[in-house]
Amino acid sequence: MPKMKTHRGAAKRFKLTANGKIKRRKGYKSHLLTGKSAKRTRRLRAPALVSKTQHANIKRLLPYL
Repeated sequence: MPKMKTHRGAAKRFKLTANGKIKRRKGYKSHLLTGKSAKRTRRLRAPALVSKTQHANIKRLLPYL
């Protein structure tokens, strides 16, 4: 069986925390920022966790995570 390839797009977007959870960044922060409040853009800076329902999908993309 050959080695599995890591999905490079997913590898750049997800990191594993010390407890084994998957960390991600939030979207909607790249453009049209004048229409968004300062409070909203500040909250978009903070990282978020991937929901449990998506863990299997991301693990398939990142076999060595």
